[in-house]
Amino acid sequence: MTETIIMAERQTIVQTVRNYSKRLFGFIRPRVGSDADAEDVLQDVWFQLSQLVDVEAVENIGAWLFRVTRNKLIDRSRKRQPDRLDDLAYENDEGETQFNDLLLADFATPEDEYLRQLFWETLFAALDELPENQRDVFIWNELEDQTFQQISDRTGVNLKTLISRKRYAVKHLRDRLETFYQELIDY
Repeated sequence: MTETIIMAERQTIVQTVRNYSKRLFGFIRPRVGSDADAEDVLQDVWFQLSQLVDVEAVENIGAWLFRVTRNKLIDRSRKRQPDRLDDLAYENDEGETQFNDLLLADFATPEDEYLRQLFWETLFAALDELPENQRDVFIWNELEDQTFQQISDRTGVNLKTLISRKRYAVKHLRDRLETFYQELIDY
């Protein structure tokens, strides 16, 4: 009888891996630096699933998997503090650099909330130093999640010009926020 239960548990785990692997990988990949890093996080999630005593007792396995995945990503980010703005970014499907996960992250402790608030203050002070056209492109693309094509359609500005403006903005922000990141790393 115990053998039958073990086989049923294994089959449930195998089916869960088949059903959720692509979705979880798609959730993880934009939040880490490479496919290999995403696979490492996913492997940790599957290991945690395999350690469950009774998989059948989990009421909503999908929600459980995404919660575990989010926790693994948070643990990973706490262990490895980025030292450059580029390390906090990822490239989306359109080849655009995204910073949303850092800027819009949900922090749990008062210290994290303080650092987030300090980051936003520093970021907006640095954004205020930019020429208006560079600042606007950065804000629209990174904070409002608009594509370059959407911005181009609305403003009539050439795509390459918008990309160039954002590149200059990112360079300025990287240079300006270097001290902040150095303090964050030392924190």
